[in-house]
This record gives sequence, structure tokens and C-alpha cells, in this order.
Amino acid sequence: MPAVNILEREDAIVISADLPGLKAEDVEVTVDQGTLSIRGERKLEEKAEGETYHRVERVYGLFERTFTLPNTVDVSKIDARFKNGEMTLTLPKREESKPRSVKIKVETS
Repeated sequence: MPAVNILEREDAIVISADLPGLKAEDVEVTVDQGTLSIRGERKLEEKAEGETYHRVERVYGLFERTFTLPNTVDVSKIDARFKNGEMTLTLPKREESKPRSVKIKVETS
């Protein structure tokens, strides 16, 4: 299961997932009914004839992480980037859910 960091900014939620040794095409990101899923598979490296593993500590096989999204996320604008074994998902917030500043006119009598 990949380790993730989840950061909330004023305009978006950012999820960073550690996926060392994987490529972007090895990972699938989906959103369905308010749930974001990250799925993939890390395959065991092929060993050549005459090679023997003495220790295997890396985790191999299928993995999946799911996250329930708040209704403030605009799922139609989610952006995914993959670089150096780290995937970064930016989940923009809907305009109506972003904090706003309202000027109040003060009258003095």
C-alpha cells in the first residue's frame, strides 16, 4: 500500500503518493460516487538464470488505496502528475466552497 501525504490548501486538496519503481502507466486513478481510488501493481523483477534472491523486502503485487472525497472537490478538474516515482493528485475545490472575503461598509454618524 503506497504511503501518501494529504495537504489542504485554500483552493485545493493535494495528495502525494510514493510509488517507487513504477511508471505512470502502471497506476490507475478513478473517481466513482465520491470515492477516489489509486490502483496498480508492482511486479517482481525477472531474475536471470544463475541469479538467486537472498532477501526480498519490497512489497510486490496488486495495491489499492481509496479516499472518500469531500463534496467541496470539483472532480471534473482533478489533475494527476507522475514524476520520479511520486504521483501528485491536485483536487481543486469548487468555486462556491472557497473562502471569500466580504467588505463591510461602516457608516459613522
